Amino acid sequence: MKNLIDKALKSTHNYNIFDFGCLKISLMSFGIILGAYFSKFFLTNILLIWIIFIVSYLLIMYKTFIKK
Repeated sequence: MKNLIDKALKSTHNYNIFDFGCLKISLMSFGIILGAYFSKFFLTNILLIWIIFIVSYLLIMYKTFIKK
């Protein structure tokens, strides 16, 4: 498993902006598909989903702009 993760991380060094755009679009599309299929589940757990989003967003913003 570690070898697979290492290979995936090394391959991202060769990505250009188009590749990252495709990755973002595919992940967004997958999220929309999951949301469509499991809409009742997500609507009943919307507070938990918002908390996960806010915490992960703040963590990424901290690591991107504050932590050197």
